[in-house]
Amino acid sequence: MPNTKPPSKLGRVKVSKAVITAAGKNQRSLPLQTLVDRDGHTKSALAILAEEITTAGISEIAVIVHPGDEAAYTAAAGPLARQMRFIPQAEALGYGHAVHCAAAFTGDDPFLLTVGDHLYTSRTDTSCTAQLLETAASSKCPVSAVQATHESKLPYYGSIGGRRVPGSDRLYEIESVLEKPTPTEAEQKLVVPGLRAGNYLCFFGIHVLSPSVMETLGRQMADGRADLSRALAETARRERYLAHELQGRRHDLDLHYGLLATQLALGLAGKDRDEVLSLLVELLAQSQA
Repeated sequence: MPNTKPPSKLGRVKVSKAVITAAGKNQRSLPLQTLVDRDGHTKSALAILAEEITTAGISEIAVIVHPGDEAAYTAAAGPLARQMRFIPQAEALGYGHAVHCAAAFTGDDPFLLTVGDHLYTSRTDTSCTAQLLETAASSKCPVSAVQATHESKLPYYGSIGGRRVPGSDRLYEIESVLEKPTPTEAEQKLVVPGLRAGNYLCFFGIHVLSPSVMETLGRQMADGRADLSRALAETARRERYLAHELQGRRHDLDLHYGLLATQLALGLAGKDRDEVLSLLVELLAQSQA
Protein backbone atom coordinates (compact mmCIF):
# COMPACT_ATOMS: atom_id res chain seq x y z
CA MET A 1 0.00 0.00 0.00
CA PRO A 2 1.58 3.36 -0.99
CA ASN A 3 2.44 5.88 1.70
CA THR A 4 -0.11 8.72 1.74
CA LYS A 5 1.07 10.58 4.83
CA PRO A 6 2.48 14.10 4.44
CA PRO A 7 6.26 14.55 4.17
CA SER A 8 8.26 15.21 7.32
CA LYS A 9 10.45 18.23 7.96
CA LEU A 10 13.27 15.71 8.33
CA GLY A 11 13.43 15.68 4.55
CA ARG A 12 14.59 19.30 4.47
CA VAL A 13 16.90 19.73 7.45
CA LYS A 14 20.15 17.94 8.41
CA VAL A 15 20.05 16.55 11.92
CA SER A 16 22.68 18.44 13.92
CA LYS A 17 21.28 18.30 17.47
CA ALA A 18 21.02 15.47 19.99
CA VAL A 19 19.24 15.10 23.31
CA ILE A 20 20.45 12.69 25.99
CA THR A 21 18.11 12.05 28.91
CA ALA A 22 19.89 11.34 32.20
CA ALA A 23 17.74 12.77 35.00
CA GLY A 24 15.89 9.64 36.13
CA LYS A 25 16.16 8.81 39.83
CA ASN A 26 17.47 5.30 39.21
CA GLN A 27 19.53 6.14 36.10
CA ARG A 28 21.22 9.46 36.85
CA SER A 29 24.44 7.91 38.22
CA LEU A 30 24.88 5.38 35.41
CA PRO A 31 26.26 7.75 32.71
CA LEU A 32 28.95 8.76 35.21
CA GLN A 33 30.27 5.21 35.57
CA THR A 34 33.74 4.50 34.21
CA LEU A 35 34.26 1.87 31.51
CA VAL A 36 37.02 0.89 29.10
CA ASP A 37 35.96 1.72 25.54
CA ARG A 38 36.60 -0.32 22.39
CA ASP A 39 39.97 1.40 21.88
CA GLY A 40 41.13 0.49 25.38
CA HIS A 41 40.69 3.99 26.83
CA THR A 42 39.08 4.57 30.22
CA LYS A 43 36.09 6.94 29.94
CA SER A 44 32.72 7.61 31.47
CA ALA A 45 29.68 6.01 29.85
CA LEU A 46 28.55 9.56 29.01
CA ALA A 47 31.78 10.29 27.14
CA ILE A 48 31.57 7.01 25.20
CA LEU A 49 28.00 7.78 24.17
CA ALA A 50 28.74 11.41 23.29
CA GLU A 51 31.75 10.37 21.22
CA GLU A 52 29.57 8.06 19.13
CA ILE A 53 27.06 10.89 18.62
CA THR A 54 29.59 13.53 17.59
CA THR A 55 31.51 11.13 15.35
CA ALA A 56 28.23 10.49 13.52
CA GLY A 57 28.03 14.20 12.65
CA ILE A 58 26.03 15.77 15.49
CA SER A 59 27.50 19.10 16.57
CA GLU A 60 25.32 20.06 19.58
CA ILE A 61 24.16 17.91 22.49
CA ALA A 62 21.71 18.73 25.28
CA VAL A 63 21.87 16.50 28.36
CA ILE A 64 18.83 16.49 30.64
CA VAL A 65 20.13 16.11 34.18
CA HIS A 66 18.87 16.11 37.75
CA PRO A 67 19.30 19.57 39.31
CA GLY A 68 22.72 19.77 40.92
CA ASP A 69 24.31 17.15 38.67
CA GLU A 70 25.63 19.64 36.14
CA ALA A 71 29.19 19.78 37.52
CA ALA A 72 29.52 16.00 37.74
CA TYR A 73 28.29 15.60 34.17
CA THR A 74 30.59 18.32 32.89
CA ALA A 75 33.56 16.52 34.44
CA ALA A 76 32.41 13.12 33.12
CA ALA A 77 32.03 14.47 29.57
CA GLY A 78 35.65 15.61 29.43
CA PRO A 79 36.60 17.60 26.29
CA LEU A 80 33.18 16.88 24.75
CA ALA A 81 31.54 19.08 27.40
CA ARG A 82 32.30 22.02 25.09
CA GLN A 83 29.62 20.70 22.71
CA MET A 84 27.08 20.07 25.46
CA ARG A 85 24.39 22.03 27.20
CA PHE A 86 23.25 20.65 30.57
CA ILE A 87 19.55 21.25 31.17
CA PRO A 88 18.09 20.44 34.61
CA GLN A 89 14.72 18.71 34.87
CA ALA A 90 13.40 20.82 37.73
CA GLU A 91 10.54 18.43 38.56
CA ALA A 92 10.45 14.65 38.29
CA LEU A 93 7.42 14.51 36.00
CA GLY A 94 8.38 11.51 33.90
CA TYR A 95 10.33 10.69 30.79
CA GLY A 96 8.14 12.61 28.36
CA HIS A 97 8.61 15.74 30.48
CA ALA A 98 12.38 15.14 30.54
CA VAL A 99 12.47 15.06 26.74
CA HIS A 100 10.36 18.22 26.54
CA CYS A 101 12.87 20.05 28.76
CA ALA A 102 14.99 20.26 25.59
CA ALA A 103 12.23 21.91 23.52
CA ALA A 104 13.90 25.33 23.50
CA PHE A 105 17.20 23.68 22.52
CA THR A 106 15.78 21.69 19.59
CA GLY A 107 13.46 24.50 18.49
CA ASP A 108 12.02 23.88 15.04
CA ASP A 109 14.71 21.34 14.12
CA PRO A 110 14.69 17.54 13.98
CA PHE A 111 16.85 15.88 16.59
CA LEU A 112 18.47 12.67 17.73
CA LEU A 113 17.14 11.36 21.04
CA THR A 114 18.92 8.78 23.17
CA VAL A 115 19.01 7.64 26.77
CA GLY A 116 22.04 8.12 28.97
CA ASP A 117 22.02 4.61 30.47
CA HIS A 118 22.45 2.70 27.17
CA LEU A 119 25.59 2.09 25.15
CA TYR A 120 25.79 0.40 21.74
CA THR A 121 28.03 -1.92 19.78
CA SER A 122 27.79 -2.22 16.01
CA ARG A 123 28.33 -5.33 13.92
CA THR A 124 29.58 -3.15 11.05
CA ASP A 125 32.14 -0.38 10.64
CA THR A 126 29.27 2.13 10.94
CA SER A 127 28.13 2.95 14.48
CA CYS A 128 24.53 2.37 15.52
CA THR A 129 23.92 6.12 15.74
CA ALA A 130 25.37 6.70 12.26
CA GLN A 131 23.26 3.85 10.84
CA LEU A 132 20.10 5.48 12.15
CA LEU A 133 21.03 8.96 10.94
CA GLU A 134 21.74 7.56 7.46
CA THR A 135 18.32 5.90 7.38
CA ALA A 136 16.58 9.11 8.46
CA ALA A 137 18.41 11.08 5.76
CA SER A 138 17.63 8.61 2.98
CA SER A 139 14.01 7.98 4.05
CA LYS A 140 13.33 11.65 4.86
CA CYS A 141 11.18 10.77 7.88
CA PRO A 142 11.43 10.02 11.61
CA VAL A 143 13.09 6.70 12.45
CA SER A 144 13.41 4.76 15.69
CA ALA A 145 15.95 2.01 16.22
CA VAL A 146 14.47 -1.31 17.31
CA GLN A 147 15.72 -4.72 18.32
CA ALA A 148 13.93 -8.06 18.24
CA THR A 149 13.35 -8.79 21.92
CA HIS A 150 11.90 -11.78 23.75
CA GLU A 151 8.54 -11.21 25.41
CA SER A 152 10.11 -11.79 28.85
CA LYS A 153 11.82 -8.38 28.52
CA LEU A 154 8.75 -6.42 27.40
CA PRO A 155 8.39 -4.77 30.86
CA TYR A 156 11.62 -2.85 30.20
CA TYR A 157 10.94 -1.28 26.79
CA GLY A 158 8.50 0.51 24.54
CA SER A 159 7.47 -1.64 21.56
CA ILE A 160 6.12 -1.13 18.06
CA GLY A 161 3.80 -2.91 15.71
CA GLY A 162 3.92 -2.56 11.95
CA ARG A 163 4.81 -4.15 8.67
CA ARG A 164 8.06 -4.71 6.83
CA VAL A 165 8.95 -2.17 4.15
CA PRO A 166 8.87 -3.96 0.78
CA GLY A 167 12.36 -4.82 -0.41
CA SER A 168 13.97 -4.33 2.98
CA ASP A 169 14.70 -6.86 5.70
CA ARG A 170 15.45 -4.27 8.40
CA LEU A 171 12.96 -1.42 7.90
CA TYR A 172 9.36 -1.39 9.14
CA GLU A 173 6.47 1.04 8.76
CA ILE A 174 5.37 1.78 12.33
CA GLU A 175 1.62 1.50 12.86
CA SER A 176 1.36 1.34 16.67
CA VAL A 177 3.46 2.12 19.74
CA LEU A 178 2.92 0.79 23.28
CA GLU A 179 5.00 1.51 26.36
CA LYS A 180 6.06 -1.62 28.30
CA PRO A 181 3.19 -3.80 27.06
CA THR A 182 2.19 -7.08 28.66
CA PRO A 183 2.75 -10.22 26.56
CA THR A 184 -1.02 -10.39 26.01
CA GLU A 185 -1.15 -6.79 24.73
CA ALA A 186 1.86 -7.42 22.51
CA GLU A 187 0.31 -10.55 21.02
CA GLN A 188 -2.90 -8.66 20.25
CA LYS A 189 -1.45 -5.40 18.95
CA LEU A 190 2.26 -5.67 18.15
CA VAL A 191 2.80 -8.81 16.10
CA VAL A 192 5.16 -8.12 13.19
CA PRO A 193 5.07 -10.71 10.39
CA GLY A 194 8.39 -12.46 9.98
CA LEU A 195 9.60 -12.31 13.60
CA ARG A 196 10.10 -15.47 15.62
CA ALA A 197 7.21 -16.43 17.88
CA GLY A 198 7.42 -14.70 21.25
CA ASN A 199 9.64 -11.89 19.91
CA TYR A 200 8.66 -8.27 19.38
CA LEU A 201 10.34 -5.13 18.06
CA CYS A 202 11.31 -3.06 21.10
CA PHE A 203 12.91 0.35 21.12
CA PHE A 204 16.69 0.28 21.02
CA GLY A 205 17.19 3.59 22.83
CA ILE A 206 17.92 5.84 19.81
CA HIS A 207 15.42 7.87 17.78
CA VAL A 208 15.64 10.50 15.05
CA LEU A 209 12.52 12.60 15.52
CA SER A 210 10.77 15.51 13.85
CA PRO A 211 10.07 18.75 15.80
CA SER A 212 6.37 17.88 15.90
CA VAL A 213 7.14 15.43 18.73
CA MET A 214 8.06 18.35 20.99
CA GLU A 215 4.80 20.06 20.04
CA THR A 216 2.85 16.93 20.96
CA LEU A 217 4.63 16.60 24.30
CA GLY A 218 3.88 20.25 25.04
CA ARG A 219 0.16 19.70 24.43
CA GLN A 220 0.22 16.62 26.62
CA MET A 221 1.82 18.57 29.47
CA ALA A 222 -0.90 21.18 29.23
CA ASP A 223 -3.47 18.38 29.59
CA GLY A 224 -1.73 16.60 32.45
CA ARG A 225 1.33 14.39 31.86
CA ALA A 226 3.65 14.03 28.88
CA ASP A 227 4.21 10.51 27.57
CA LEU A 228 6.76 9.89 24.82
CA SER A 229 5.22 6.61 23.65
CA ARG A 230 1.85 8.31 23.14
CA ALA A 231 3.63 11.11 21.28
CA LEU A 232 5.35 8.57 19.04
CA ALA A 233 2.03 6.79 18.45
CA GLU A 234 0.65 10.13 17.27
CA THR A 235 3.67 10.55 14.99
CA ALA A 236 2.85 7.19 13.39
CA ARG A 237 -0.71 8.37 12.71
CA ARG A 238 0.34 11.77 11.37
CA GLU A 239 3.40 11.11 9.20
CA ARG A 240 5.54 8.35 7.81
CA TYR A 241 7.51 6.86 10.68
CA LEU A 242 9.94 3.98 10.33
CA ALA A 243 11.62 1.47 12.61
CA HIS A 244 15.11 0.29 11.75
CA GLU A 245 16.45 -2.99 13.10
CA LEU A 246 20.06 -1.91 13.35
CA GLN A 247 23.09 -4.10 12.82
CA GLY A 248 24.19 -3.85 16.41
CA ARG A 249 23.19 -4.41 20.00
CA ARG A 250 22.01 -2.18 22.81
CA HIS A 251 23.52 -2.57 26.26
CA ASP A 252 21.36 -1.38 29.15
CA LEU A 253 23.49 -0.29 32.09
CA ASP A 254 20.46 -0.35 34.38
CA LEU A 255 19.85 -4.10 34.09
CA HIS A 256 21.10 -6.58 36.70
CA TYR A 257 24.81 -6.99 35.87
CA GLY A 258 24.25 -4.34 33.18
CA LEU A 259 27.59 -2.61 33.76
CA LEU A 260 29.44 -5.91 33.66
CA ALA A 261 27.66 -7.06 30.50
CA THR A 262 28.28 -3.71 28.81
CA GLN A 263 31.97 -3.75 29.67
CA LEU A 264 32.33 -7.25 28.28
CA ALA A 265 30.51 -6.23 25.09
CA LEU A 266 32.78 -3.21 24.60
CA GLY A 267 35.86 -5.32 25.20
CA LEU A 268 34.78 -8.05 22.80
CA ALA A 269 33.96 -5.44 20.13
CA GLY A 270 37.31 -3.70 20.35
CA LYS A 271 41.03 -4.08 19.92
CA ASP A 272 41.46 -6.02 23.18
CA ARG A 273 39.08 -8.81 22.16
CA ASP A 274 41.70 -11.56 22.47
CA GLU A 275 42.78 -10.36 25.90
CA VAL A 276 39.15 -10.25 27.12
CA LEU A 277 38.49 -13.75 25.78
CA SER A 278 41.61 -15.04 27.55
CA LEU A 279 40.47 -13.48 30.81
CA LEU A 280 37.03 -15.06 30.46
CA VAL A 281 38.52 -18.48 29.78
CA GLU A 282 40.81 -18.09 32.79
CA LEU A 283 37.92 -17.07 35.07
CA LEU A 284 35.81 -20.01 33.87
CA ALA A 285 38.68 -22.42 34.49
CA GLN A 286 39.23 -21.01 37.98
CA SER A 287 35.53 -21.29 38.81
CA GLN A 288 35.63 -24.99 37.94
CA ALA A 289 38.76 -25.71 39.94
